[in-house]
Amino acid sequence: MDRPVSPTIRRARQKHRWLIASAAAVVLVLATLGLGRLQPAIPRVDKASLYLGTVQRGEMLRQVRGNGSLIPERIQFVQAETAGRVERIFVQAGEMVDTNTALMDLSNPELEQESFDAEWLLKGAEAQLKNLRAKLEDNSLALKSSIAALDADASQAQADSRMNDALAKDRLISEIERQRSQTKAQGLNQRLEIERDRLKSCASSTDSQLAVQQAEVERARALLKRKQQQVAALHVRAGVSGVLQQIGDIELLQSGQRVMPGVTLAKIVEPGRLKAILKIPETQVRDVQIGQKAEIDTRNGVVSGIVTRIDPAAQNGTVTVDVKLNGALPKGARPDLSVDGVIELERLESVLYVGLPVQGHADATVPLFKLEPDGKAAHRVPVKLGRSSVNTIEILQGLQTGDQVILSDMSQWDTHERLRVD
Repeated sequence: MDRPVSPTIRRARQKHRWLIASAAAVVLVLATLGLGRLQPAIPRVDKASLYLGTVQRGEMLRQVRGNGSLIPERIQFVQAETAGRVERIFVQAGEMVDTNTALMDLSNPELEQESFDAEWLLKGAEAQLKNLRAKLEDNSLALKSSIAALDADASQAQADSRMNDALAKDRLISEIERQRSQTKAQGLNQRLEIERDRLKSCASSTDSQLAVQQAEVERARALLKRKQQQVAALHVRAGVSGVLQQIGDIELLQSGQRVMPGVTLAKIVEPGRLKAILKIPETQVRDVQIGQKAEIDTRNGVVSGIVTRIDPAAQNGTVTVDVKLNGALPKGARPDLSVDGVIELERLESVLYVGLPVQGHADATVPLFKLEPDGKAAHRVPVKLGRSSVNTIEILQGLQTGDQVILSDMSQWDTHERLRVD
C-alpha cells in the first residue's frame, strides 16, 4: 500500500536533484575550458632518419657541380667534294688512321667524262694558241718585208731627188721634173713612216690577241685541274692522323649509297686531345668565370682542368661550360664519355657555414629545426643564408658555431614549432 509523500519531502528531493544537475554542469564547463587550454601533443621523429649538420667557422670552399661528357678539342670532318656512289669502305669506326689512309672509294662516271672533255678542251685551246701565234708572226714578217721594200724605194727616191736638184741648177732638166722627183721622195717617206707605225701597232695587237688566247688556255687548264682533283677526291683519304670516330654523319654510310656534295663522309678525332663539356644549372652559373680551376671525374680517375668558355645562352635550365683538361687523361677516357665536373669558384675565409639544407638556397631566409642542448628536442628558428657551394652554405644570421640543425626535408612538419627527437 503506497504512502502519500508530504510536500516537505517532495521539495527536499527536487532541491537535491537541482544541486546535482548544477554541479554536473559546472564540472562539464570546467572540463571543456581545461581541454581547450591544453597544447597539442609534440610529434616524435626518429633521429636515425634525420640528416643533421653542425655549424662550423672556418674556410669554406665554394664550388658548383655539373654533369657532362668528353668531346674532342678538334674534329676533322671529311666531306664529299662532289656527288658520287659509295663503292667500297676500307675502315671502320675506332680504327687509327693517318694522313694517307684510304677511307672509301666513290664512283661518278659523269665526272670522269667531264674530266676527259676538259683535257681535250685544253688541247684544243693550246692548238689555237699555237696557230694564232704562227699567223701573227707571218703577218709581222710580211709587214716588215713591206717596210724594207718601202725603205729601199724611199732611199732611191731621195737620191733621185738630190740628183735632179743638182741637174735643175744647171738647167739640165725642167723644174717640173725636179718637183716630181721631190714629191715622189716625200710620198715614199710618208708611206714608210705609216708602215712603221703599223708595225708598232701590230706588235701591240699581237700581244693582246695572244693574251686573250693564253687566257683561254689557262681557263681550260684550270678547269682540267679542278676536274682531275674532283676525280682524285673520289678516292677518299683521311687527310689527318687520329681515330676514325664515325663513317657518315647522322647515319652510317653503306656501300651502294649515293652521296651529294658537302655530305660528311667521316669524322676523325685526336684521342689524346679531349675537353669536358659541363651542364651547369643556370641558377649557379652566375659566379663561374673563365680561368677558374675545375676537376673532372671520369669514373676511372680525376683530371684537373680550367674553364675556357661559357655559353652565353641557357638551354633547358642549364648553361654549357667548356673545361680544358690538363695533364694525362685517365685510362678509358674517350669521346662522348659521361663525366662529372666540379668548378672551384672561391675560398671564403673565416665564415660560418653548414651543410646544404634540402629546402635552402643562396641568399634566402629559411626556417630550420635546431636541436636543443640535450639533443632530445628541436625547435624552429629562422636562418639567413648567404653564398652556397655544392654541399655547404654560408650562415649570415640565426645560428652559432656548434649548433646542430636538421638538414633533411621537414616540410611535413611545417605546422609544428617543436619536435621530439628519439
